[in-house]
Amino acid sequence: MKQRSFSQTDKEAFERDGYVILRSFFSAEEAALLLRTAQNDEVVKKQTYAMEDASGKATRLALWYNHGDNIYGAFSKNEPVINALEELLGGPVALYHTKLMQKEPQVGGAWEWHQDYGYWYKNGFLFPDMLSVMVAITTANKENGCLQVLKGSHKMGRIDHIISGSQNGAEPERVTAAMKTMELEYVELDPGDALIFHGNTLHRSDMNNSDYPRWSLISAYNLAGNKPYKDEPEVSYTPVVKLPDAAIYQFAAIGVSVSAGFLSKETDKSLKE
Repeated sequence: MKQRSFSQTDKEAFERDGYVILRSFFSAEEAALLLRTAQNDEVVKKQTYAMEDASGKATRLALWYNHGDNIYGAFSKNEPVINALEELLGGPVALYHTKLMQKEPQVGGAWEWHQDYGYWYKNGFLFPDMLSVMVAITTANKENGCLQVLKGSHKMGRIDHIISGSQNGAEPERVTAAMKTMELEYVELDPGDALIFHGNTLHRSDMNNSDYPRWSLISAYNLAGNKPYKDEPEVSYTPVVKLPDAAIYQFAAIGVSVSAGFLSKETDKSLKE
């Protein structure tokens, strides 16, 4: 079983840059198990829909709130992951939602510059004590539209967002100003690598111009005490029940349940990567 570690250096990088890349946090074998089940998950297939960019290209995704004992929950509730997030947020964390991003070859669309808290704020979370964990299921590189981040942009605070295509993007004038002073990094990942990024970190991605898919599992978390004042699912303020590393193999062939509480495109126009 792979040993997963989160160091003081990792914590300092997150606090300084607004994100940290954890290379080989999960093994390539574990990522392959996730990919195989996700590709054959009929429930996910039925709940997957497209989000268009400004050019009309689309990325496919499925998003759900109820995190059961399945292969996805084995990653999102993984004990070493949750331990790291508790250290970053300073207390027990709640698992807000999980989404399976599917940026397909040649057709997968771009995502505009945005902050996740730009719309979580509108969902009723008073404080930006929120972050996401992206696990690379397949290779992510410049050619297939990997994530791009602006170092230190989380320190800007929340930026106003406007609609672009069917997406909700950060105010262009402020993004342009930020790009003149902040370093842009292309987050190229191998299967099993993990990226933890702050809810106020500016990020985007290009369309997939390659012949290879870019799939990732992204779970969003908040400090459990940061309870939304609007009608959000109970999971968004219930501390996570951690799962041991062995759960990845135990639940390897178990997909998501039809009762997972899926979000539809019609329900939310502001979904983001």
